Amino acid sequence: MDQQLLLALIIAAGVGVLASLAILHRRRRDSADASRESPIAAPREGVKLCPSCAAENLWTDSRCVRCGRKLPDAQRAVW
Repeated sequence: MDQQLLLALIIAAGVGVLASLAILHRRRRDSADASRESPIAAPREGVKLCPSCAAENLWTDSRCVRCGRKLPDAQRAVW
């Protein structure tokens, strides 16, 4: 009985290790895919990059949409 329990625990641990490795492999692959540049150029017109977090903001924004810090040369939108 003890040998069967030990064998079941070893198999369960092996399955857990394999599942963890599969998850890590998928995360690494997804991050590598995300870091590749797109073959299609995205337009940068009307976009300001935040110097703090590098988020893209509209040129009319005075504060960053991600971190909330004030953007340089922020112009007020006149409506």
